[in-house]
Amino acid sequence: MTARFHFTIHATDGKARTGEIAMQRGTIRTPAFMPVGTAGTVKAMRPAEVRDTGADIILGNTYHLMLRPGAERVAKLGGLHAFSGWERPILTDSGGYQVMSLSALTKRSEDGVSFKSHLDGSAHMLSPERSIEIQRLLGSDIVMAFDELVPTTSTPEVQLAAMERSMRWARRSRAAFDAGGPHAEAAAIFGIQQGALDERLRKASADALLEIGFDGYAVGGLAVGEGQDAMFACLDFAPGQLDPAKPRYLMGVGKPDDIVGAVERGIDMFDCVLPTRSGRNGQAFTWDGPVNVRNAKWAEDLAPLDPDSPISAWSMAYLHHLTKAGEMLGAMLLTQHNLWFYQQVMAGLRDAIAAGTLTEWANAFRARYGAKNT
Repeated sequence: MTARFHFTIHATDGKARTGEIAMQRGTIRTPAFMPVGTAGTVKAMRPAEVRDTGADIILGNTYHLMLRPGAERVAKLGGLHAFSGWERPILTDSGGYQVMSLSALTKRSEDGVSFKSHLDGSAHMLSPERSIEIQRLLGSDIVMAFDELVPTTSTPEVQLAAMERSMRWARRSRAAFDAGGPHAEAAAIFGIQQGALDERLRKASADALLEIGFDGYAVGGLAVGEGQDAMFACLDFAPGQLDPAKPRYLMGVGKPDDIVGAVERGIDMFDCVLPTRSGRNGQAFTWDGPVNVRNAKWAEDLAPLDPDSPISAWSMAYLHHLTKAGEMLGAMLLTQHNLWFYQQVMAGLRDAIAAGTLTEWANAFRARYGAKNT
């Protein structure tokens, strides 16, 4: 176990767990949702506001930060925490997903992935060693191993080859992390399970990761278009293949009902751009389901979006006006609300697990959340 990283499970309810991850920069309550700060900022939010929503940790993006402003520059300026003004833990992804999804011109090899920047076409090479180096330069608290992601619709042969390469890269990532000196002594590294929707491939991946040894484990390769039913079917077995004493992180998930179902299946950590992206596009998440604030039905509604929300001082009519007019305040307020709502869901899940009432809480949540489309 990496120094200054300790995961304690306080209570369980079925497969679900609630606990805490203790780190040098603060404690992370689990199940946890991590707002995404792609380019060193949670879009439309100041760091103190993100913290006020209840977030204990945020996510930074290796790919975007390596291209702009550059990992070496961030290190020169004091690291990502000082640079961005976020003093609590930061998890950085490995950059692999963005390399595959944003760059049309990539070449994969055993060494890594060569690609052209989506910003200016400049050539780059991202290997396990370089990914870990970038995350170290950023000052990441939780570092992700570098992996190869392929669609769940890929052929079994492609899925097997990608999983096996990811496991070789996981070993190289672990070695590169351990060579990081003071950073490795204060941070943690998570391995990423791959294998698409195949239980045998997932088990082989899990066994390889456990043999290497990591501080936590991510379930990767999901939420890429396979649908909720298929994702849940995979989560019925994938988390249980990993070390039960370590945190389990489902990457890139998701909608509130995705998160509730994943927690029921044993997941401890989540990240997703959905609450921030939706906020910038006029969609708010509520206990009664998502709300399209642009709809004309809200044009003269003086009620707040939620009386408990941090933006309750503003009416639906005003939020409707801001979004229709394209005013940046609309994006700021709806993003703040959405991040607060996600943290309320996480708090509700933690409390229900601790009380042993998760099934009742989750069923009541789903019944209300899916009752109507507004």
